[in-house]
Amino acid sequence: MKKHLVLLGPPGAGKDTQGRMLSKELGIPLISSGDLVRKEINERTDFGLRFKELTESGSLVPDEFMNDFFAHVLSSYDLRKGYILNGFPRTVNQAEFLDEYLKEKDAEVELVLFLDVDFDTLVKRLSGRRVCKSCGAVYNIYFSPPKVDSICDVCGGELVQREDDKVEAVKKRIEVYLESTKPLLDFYKKRGILKSCDASKSPESVNRYLLEATNDCD
Repeated sequence: MKKHLVLLGPPGAGKDTQGRMLSKELGIPLISSGDLVRKEINERTDFGLRFKELTESGSLVPDEFMNDFFAHVLSSYDLRKGYILNGFPRTVNQAEFLDEYLKEKDAEVELVLFLDVDFDTLVKRLSGRRVCKSCGAVYNIYFSPPKVDSICDVCGGELVQREDDKVEAVKKRIEVYLESTKPLLDFYKKRGILKSCDASKSPESVNRYLLEATNDCD
């Protein structure tokens, strides 16, 4: 069974959900860049302050900074026992850095799982999201709507759409991801360790496929 994994996929593909499920089933840690960055920002660490500065200015996070950050993060794990990386790497430069880092730790990536979802479904998943202003419960007007339009089932609060979930913003996020990630997919495909999964299916169905992929010795 392969336990040194990287999860790739556009926004809305379900990486967080699948990462948590795989982590529990395989008994290995999920190392998610989004969670780690938020933690650093909330704790106002040196890394966190720099992340905050970059995001507020609208600047891209340089590869070198992300590489340094992940070298810092990964140093606290026994990587030989397994890991699931979610959100890193995002560029070929980062992937090359990761290769060198993991080689030194005798924990090289064995399998890259790409959660593939068609563009229209991604847009619906993200732009259909509504969040309760009072309790934070999350709905989707296409896939899991509230019983009463714009009203939270849990507390009766108002459901709102976040600015970055509006259709045009969502389309831009997806387009940017797909454009920037294609070279990364090619990078892992050439190495023969990339497997794509139709992630438009149910979470349970996707999970079964991913588990089978980790058991595939070919």
